[in-house]
Formats: sequence, structure tokens, C-alpha cells
Amino acid sequence: MKFDRPVIHEDGKKAVIYLRVSTEEQVDNFSLGSQEDICRKEAEKRGYEVVEVFREEGRSAKTILGRPVLISLLEYCRKNKTKVHAVFAYRLDRISRQTADYLAIRKKLLEQDITIISATEPTGDSPTEKLVETILAGFAQLDNDIRSERARNGLRARYMSGLISGKPPLGYKFQAGFAVKDPETWDKVKRAWELMATGTKSTRDLGKIMSDWGLREIHGKLSYELRPQSVCRIFRLKFYAGILTSKTYPDEIKGQHVPMITEELFYKVQALLDGRGPNRGVFVKRTFINEAFPLRRIVKCGKCGAGLTGYWSTGKMGVRYAYYSCGMKCNYKCIPVKEVEDSVIDMLKDITPKEEALKLFINSVYKAYHQRLSRLNKTKSEANQEIERLKLLRKSLVEKNLSGVYSDEIFKEQSAIIEDKMIKSQISKEDSIINKYNIDALTSFIKTLLADLGEAYKRSSIPQLKILLSSVFEDNLTWDYNGTPNSKISPLYQYIRDFSEHHVPSGAGNGIRTRDLLVGNETLYH
Repeated sequence: MKFDRPVIHEDGKKAVIYLRVSTEEQVDNFSLGSQEDICRKEAEKRGYEVVEVFREEGRSAKTILGRPVLISLLEYCRKNKTKVHAVFAYRLDRISRQTADYLAIRKKLLEQDITIISATEPTGDSPTEKLVETILAGFAQLDNDIRSERARNGLRARYMSGLISGKPPLGYKFQAGFAVKDPETWDKVKRAWELMATGTKSTRDLGKIMSDWGLREIHGKLSYELRPQSVCRIFRLKFYAGILTSKTYPDEIKGQHVPMITEELFYKVQALLDGRGPNRGVFVKRTFINEAFPLRRIVKCGKCGAGLTGYWSTGKMGVRYAYYSCGMKCNYKCIPVKEVEDSVIDMLKDITPKEEALKLFINSVYKAYHQRLSRLNKTKSEANQEIERLKLLRKSLVEKNLSGVYSDEIFKEQSAIIEDKMIKSQISKEDSIINKYNIDALTSFIKTLLADLGEAYKRSSIPQLKILLSSVFEDNLTWDYNGTPNSKISPLYQYIRDFSEHHVPSGAGNGIRTRDLLVGNETLYH
């Protein structure tokens, strides 16, 4: 603001002006320019020379944190306390809407003989004026508190009605205030949930797969590939099962949005993430796969126990040869890859079960399958009843929390117990997937696999090799450098291999001549 006529300042008094406007006030045309004009006129009227103007735009006055210009003003006043005599503001709530913060700022400035002057309110140094000033600061906080309370009540009312206020998760988008299906991402995220529930993929695997599908993590205007942490957060959200949860409110509310998955699928994934499901082994550390060295790290050095590593050697005429050697270099003897593989295949062929033992074992699998299926159907029915009971219990818990019978602390504690029981009940149903298997196809696969372990080895991929060898051998497969691998056969496979007629009594029901399998004094199938 420019002044054409000279201004006479009383006793050389100098002042600074503090201007602040929030984002909401900008919309109401409560501009910094208007504030400055009024403050300059009031300073001129009182005989002050304005030496500095501090402008803070788009900042809330709820706290002094995050207001760098106000902090700069206080620092300026401290350094120039002998030259500055007053701080002008359009209103006292420009300084702060919190009474305690305002009084602390005023006290700090008064210690430096600097007075806060409102350009539109009665302020001064007399006891009455100080009282009015404090009351005005209290009114500013009251107004701020009322606005905050209304906002909180509005957010809670929206939450209790089953609507979210923030950004919806991946797979959904906002439309007219509601979370609705995002046609571009819905099917992909749903496929990711179903794939996660199989237990065959880790969060790192899913992050890579989902990123390949075009799914991205959005932050502002930037998008990133999905990281394992982000994928884990996605698979922890009950929102996808149609339920709203919040760190602010203890209640779990049925959302108005369309669920992407069932509660059963949600709890199954939680079990896998917690390592409580039957497929939790998928999260173990994996090694780099090199098709040229299928037994790399699988076969161990017979001297130091380190995994054999692979390398290429170039011979005459540029021909390349693949070799294994000790990863710790305790033995520098190089073993051709083909020699190791042929030896492992010969050993597998040698321990292949006899046809009669394999046939008896498959008959036993049939019986175990049908017994297990009958028992699981009963377990599933009991689990469904328990889940319904827990849902009613959770509903009652919410009602008692809302009525004040249970405090938030007790609610959270009991809710966590119910949630844990819910997951356990869902886990007990997981094995019910057994009735989706074709027992004939399964036993045919077992027969093909065990009929010739050497041929099974040749047909297997490297991940399948790991599963095959770890199931057949109890310990690591070691190489003793005399041309043979060594390992102890696992008890379960040894049992299959030794399966004989004495395990099968006559007269088993349904035409299947089997009976319970005994290992020591324990029943394996019952």
C-alpha cells in the first residue's frame, strides 16, 4: 500500500504487521490485502511507523506449528526488541485461535516491551483492555472448538452411516460422495485377492503381478509400482469385505459400498499373512533360479555343508561347459552338472517304491480321503455356527460400547479377542477345500509321480524339484566328491516305500482293503 502524504510518527514508535488467511477464508475473499490496508490505517492513526509486514497464506490458526511466518515474526521481534514496539493484526484470532497459545505469544512479546494491537478490536495495556483481550482470545478458541466439534460429529455420523470420508482403496473410486466400483481396477484387485488366498504367492510376488497388470500406488500426482508393504496393507483392509474400520472409532460398521470379497475369503487371507494357514511356507526366502544349474544350492558340499554353486567354463573352440563347485571354496574340485544330475536321478530310481507297495498306499489314501471329508464337513458346520455366534457377540459388544456400558478400552480388548476367534474359526474351515479335489485325478497323479522318481525328476521345474527332493529326503542332499550323493530318506516317504500287505486287513468297507496306518504306536490316519 502506498501513501502519497508524509506520515508523522509519534516518538519514533515502530511496528510490524502480521497477516494470516486460511484456505477457507481465501474463498470468502478475506484477503491479505484487505487486512494490510486496515492494519496500516490503524497503525498510522496510533502514530506507528510500519517497518515490516509478515504475510502467512493458507495456514490454520489451530496451533502455532506449521506456521513458519509467525515463527519468523517472533524471531524478528526478539532480535529487534529495542526497535519494535507493537505487532498489529487485523484481529486477535489472526495470531492464534487457541487461548493458551495466544496468551503465551502475548507474554513473550510483553517481556520484550512489544504490544499486540488489534486493528478492529479494543486492545491496550489497561487492566480492562487486557481482560477484554483475553475474552476475545477465548471467543476465538470457542468458535474454533465449535467448528471442530461439528466437523468431528459430521465425520462420525458419516462413518456410522457406512460411508468413508477419505480416499477409497484400490479398486474403488468416489462418485457423488459414495465409494463405487472402479471399472479400470475392480476386476484386477479381485483377482489379486483370489490369487493371494491360494497361498502360492507372497506379498512381493503379488506386488510384481499387480504392477504388471497396471495397478499403481497413487500419491498426489505421482504413481508408483506396488511395494510389498502396500500390498500387505491392501490385504489387511476389511473394507473389501464390506466392513468399515477406523483408528478413530472403535465400531465396525457395515459399509454402503459393494463388497469385493466374502468375509470367509478375507479371513483366509489374514491367516496366510499371519503365518497360520496351511500354506504359510510360501513366505520363505527364495533363491535365484538358473535353469542351467537346477541343483544349485539344493545339493550341499559333503565337507562344509555349503550349497554347491554353478559356473561356466569355456573349453577349446569356445565350447562352454557347466560345472558345480563348493560355494565356500573348501574344495576346488569341479563336478560336471550332468554327473551330479545323473547320480541324483539314479538314486531316485533306486528308491522308487515297488508297485505293490504303491498300490496299497493309494488304496489307503482313498480311505483317508473319505474319512477326512466326512470329518471336515462336520467341522465346517460347527465353524459356521461359531462364526454366526461371534457375529452376534460382536454386534452386542458394539451396542454396549455405544450405550456406555463398555469403555473404548474394554471394547477394543474384547473386539480383538472376537476377531482372533473369528480367524481361527475360518482357518478350521480352510481344509474344506478338499471336497473340491478330484480324488481319482489326485491318486492318478500320485501314482504317476511315485511310479518312477527318476522320470518325475526329469519332468519337474526347479521349484518342483525343491518340493520333490525335500519331501523324499529328510536332510540336505550332499555330494561327497566320490561321484555319489548322500541323504537320509524322510520317514513319511520311507513309510510309503515300505508299505506292505501287513498294513491291509481283509474285509475293509466299500471294497477298499485298507485299515488305519500305524507309525510306531500312533495312528496316522483315523
